[in-house]
Amino acid sequence: MNGALARLVPPDFAPGSVWLVGAGPGDPGLLTLHALHALASADIVLHDALVAPEILALIETAHRESVGKRAAGTRTPQLRINQRLVTLARAGHRVVRLKGGDPLVFGRGGEEAVALAAAGIPFRIVPGISAGIGGMASAGIPLTHRTLARSVVFATGHDSSGALPDSLDLAALGRGGDVLVFYMGTRQVRAIADRLMAAGRRPDEALAFVTDATTPRQDVRLATLATAEAAAASLPAKGATLIVVGPVLAVRDLIAPLQQTTPMAVRDPAAQDVGDPA
Repeated sequence: MNGALARLVPPDFAPGSVWLVGAGPGDPGLLTLHALHALASADIVLHDALVAPEILALIETAHRESVGKRAAGTRTPQLRINQRLVTLARAGHRVVRLKGGDPLVFGRGGEEAVALAAAGIPFRIVPGISAGIGGMASAGIPLTHRTLARSVVFATGHDSSGALPDSLDLAALGRGGDVLVFYMGTRQVRAIADRLMAAGRRPDEALAFVTDATTPRQDVRLATLATAEAAAASLPAKGATLIVVGPVLAVRDLIAPLQQTTPMAVRDPAAQDVGDPA
């Protein structure tokens, strides 16, 4: 394996450019080689609040800035993030915009790419393993199964105001998707469950909350659509939580007990901010 890595030649990360990098769901072992190269080469990393500390610990020399958005907490306006990326790149820095999961899956990477393109800033998009895929695998939940589920839907659980999006047609999603995965939906789980049941999903249909997937803090709670709100009240206070609904949860008891899910460790977890760019 080391020989194969030694043969790889990473692309140039030029000064004055921005890389929009997916950090994956949390396990450092799920970072891509492009992502590792970006973290090692960057002058500054602007990261989300939900990027796992194990990933941040890999940033050794670059200056770190948190530009996260947390429900009912600190929120960095998106326009400010866009302008910060442009300003730092124009100052000649190698800039990484580090996002949990994949930059283009509920990560606002598309908005940032548009802003960079409009400003004439060269950039690269480095895909990451979306939490809705990697997190389900780590929890022992197959998203599709030939005899149980042939379709899967990914949806956001809230809009920019924190409310359930008016444009989210849960009735249509409930009818059209065998398996439903909701990002950022814990605060709206009652509304989500009620609308799905109103659309015909059974009250006793299995539901799971997966928090901090693929990390040592991973927590999986099982419930049903009818008991979802009560189950959500006992979730960990912090952490990124996914909600999954569907018949594939029936096989988790067979998969999870023998599944190996230990994440890759970081020898030195202490990450220090280094230097403050002009």
